[in-house]
Amino acid sequence: MTQPSPLPTISDAPEDLVGAEALRDAVTTRSDTVGEVIARLDAFGFTVGDTRFSLWTFLVVVLVIVGVFVAARLGNKFGHRLLRKVTRLTPLQEVLGEKIVTIVVWTTAVLMGVDLLGIDLTALAVFSGAFGLAIGFGLQKTFGNLIAGIILLMDRSIKPGDVIAVTDMAGNETFGQIRKIGVRAVSIITRDEKEYLIPNENLMINQVENWSYSSRRVRVQIPVGISYNSDIVKAEELMLAAAKGAKRVLTTPPPTVWLSDYGESWLLFTIHCWIVDPEEGVGNVKSDVLKRLWLTFRENGIEVPFPQRDLNLRDSEQFQRLIAALESRGAAPDERGES
Repeated sequence: MTQPSPLPTISDAPEDLVGAEALRDAVTTRSDTVGEVIARLDAFGFTVGDTRFSLWTFLVVVLVIVGVFVAARLGNKFGHRLLRKVTRLTPLQEVLGEKIVTIVVWTTAVLMGVDLLGIDLTALAVFSGAFGLAIGFGLQKTFGNLIAGIILLMDRSIKPGDVIAVTDMAGNETFGQIRKIGVRAVSIITRDEKEYLIPNENLMINQVENWSYSSRRVRVQIPVGISYNSDIVKAEELMLAAAKGAKRVLTTPPPTVWLSDYGESWLLFTIHCWIVDPEEGVGNVKSDVLKRLWLTFRENGIEVPFPQRDLNLRDSEQFQRLIAALESRGAAPDERGES
């Protein structure tokens, strides 16, 4: 004799998210009115595997996500402030410590959110393959830039305050000071107050010109041209004096002057001088030296020549005819005037 099949029990029914179910039970025991509202919201939903999703579940998930986000932001700020007060780290170590604190806080917040919701990750097995692949491709660059930023901070090749050369989209090269190394990009401010956001990976795989990696000293080259008739010894003395008189030029190593080339209209010299604060600009140093040099050149009779050409004309029969024709034209008005 066959036994009747057992009736479905409550345990056979799909289960809600543990967090949403616990919150629903807690609220229902306290207020019947709110419990009825929750029951109506919970009536609309669908089932995936052994888990049921409803409007109430969606509402709880949104609340937990917002709460986790706010808690992570506040915890992140508190962790950064505590790190600055408690520890005595260098600026580079402080930035690295802040990154580690950020990663720990956000990882903890996400795990707490999953725990609060009581999510059974096996219930999402249907979507895990496609969803994981999409996340992998979408966040590949983000994680790459995050790891690259940590590596840059650990090997100290680039750090906040360094001055590096950057190239814009038009190919124009300029220099700027690193303001911040973020999770995704490095913030660089140039002298004209433009802020470049360069992905961390680019600074890892491309060549970077760092003006302050091992030393903050930068050599400034200033070309100066003088006339061939000028006293070059006196001119060199004036150039050195003008460079030494500039405020930002270092006395050690001292400025030097080199004769660089014999130009078409002038002798070309180059003044070499050193500065230790490239973030304050290079063009203003050149301007200061050249202005001082202009005044001293005028006082000492050193000429800065204009471009000039010597024109040599070869004598020929046609050239003589041209001269004769020009002379006859010049003489004709005089004869008319005398008559």
